[in-house]
Amino acid sequence: MQNLFAFIWRNSFYFLYLILIIVSLMLMSQNNYYQRTILINTTNGFTGGLLSLTSNFSDYLKLKSANKALAEQNARLLSQAKYLYLNTGTENVPPPDSGVITGYYATGQNFMENSTPTDTSKFIRQFEFIAAKVISNSVNRRNNYLKLNKGSLQGVRPNMAVIAPNGLVGQVVEVSSNFSSVMSVLNRNSRVSAKHKSSNQVGSLLWDGTSYRLGKLVDIPSHVQIFPGDSIVSSGYSHVYPEGVLIGTVEEAKLESGASFYQVTVRFSADFNKLSYVYVVNNLMRSELMRLQESQSQTQ
Repeated sequence: MQNLFAFIWRNSFYFLYLILIIVSLMLMSQNNYYQRTILINTTNGFTGGLLSLTSNFSDYLKLKSANKALAEQNARLLSQAKYLYLNTGTENVPPPDSGVITGYYATGQNFMENSTPTDTSKFIRQFEFIAAKVISNSVNRRNNYLKLNKGSLQGVRPNMAVIAPNGLVGQVVEVSSNFSSVMSVLNRNSRVSAKHKSSNQVGSLLWDGTSYRLGKLVDIPSHVQIFPGDSIVSSGYSHVYPEGVLIGTVEEAKLESGASFYQVTVRFSADFNKLSYVYVVNNLMRSELMRLQESQSQTQ
């Protein structure tokens, strides 16, 4: 307190000068219409700019909660998309390239165009989405992982798929009560069943550790016509990823002399270095499919 008084005393002439200026402006504005108008306009401009700056700063502080709310809303809307339902009927089954089977990520269309089916007797929901925030991520290691802020208490389980708004990300491998660990596609142990969208030929997507923007698609036979820019999507064979989730586009397709399969370089559609919010995908029928697969394995 003594330091404050000492500061005021040392600068008392400056404070007195400022007070006199303010008083003189007030007196002048009260007695002169023109000066009062100029002062009001100047004050309004200053206060308006200050309020605008304050509002923008406040909106910036709210971005985190706004993004979280939008991600959760998108998760609810995605869970209602028609292509996430299993069609148990035999009528009006859409052709493979209609966009309903391949879905939003492969076609780029608005998922609300494929909203919840009206005839629920023929459709059973197969997938649901859980929005999660990426709290840790790596792209420059041989085995890369992500950490999410959702765990078992929020419905996340191991072997669930993780996708971003613009493409496939990875698979949940470990879960605690409120957090989960995801094996990224950028991992030498990752192997995703993928297909060339134009031909429906299925192969395996791998990562060779060279660039976090590029992957390798193998086992595509040599008779397939494949060109740069072609879409590569998930096949749906793994019981983890929904069919038709966009993985990336063909960067280069090489066919060595006498080889039976292409060496395809895929540019990932998701930028793994910019991940913020993702969606954990729960296959509601995975347990049933796995039991059937185990039963089949025991009989062989």
